[in-house]
Amino acid sequence: MTRIAALQHRFVELIPEDLEDGMLYVSVEYGTAVHRCCCGCGEQVVTPLSPTDWKITFDGESISLNPSIGNWSFRCRSHYWIKNNRVSWAGHWSTREVDAGRARDRLNKEQRFSEMAVRGEDRIANAAATPEEVGWIAGLWRWVVTKLSIRRQ
Repeated sequence: MTRIAALQHRFVELIPEDLEDGMLYVSVEYGTAVHRCCCGCGEQVVTPLSPTDWKITFDGESISLNPSIGNWSFRCRSHYWIKNNRVSWAGHWSTREVDAGRARDRLNKEQRFSEMAVRGEDRIANAAATPEEVGWIAGLWRWVVTKLSIRRQ
């Protein structure tokens, strides 16, 4: 296995089935960035782009993803940053650190979507929605967040 030191990027609508090593595919339409693990193991790394997941920065020439990529569910357990198309390796995390990070991510998602539901209630209430409809929408958001959180891990 050869570690990847730098990635090229390609903006696409749909992520291709066959990923090239060293290529970061970004689908703005679907809010997703995908690449093969930079450790060289060949695993597909999916990073959803959202306020509670990863954020992408494109400066016209290079791409950065934030936060770091922690492939805790892969055999390699690789951990790295992608900054300006360069891969910077991060330190190893213990199982305890990984569990704490996952718990923090879940809490951040819950808080974010609770805030969205509250703001959505105001917008929906102004559009004459019933409280039952607002509650159903908030419940759907919680379900989506749970499913995304499970897939990310």
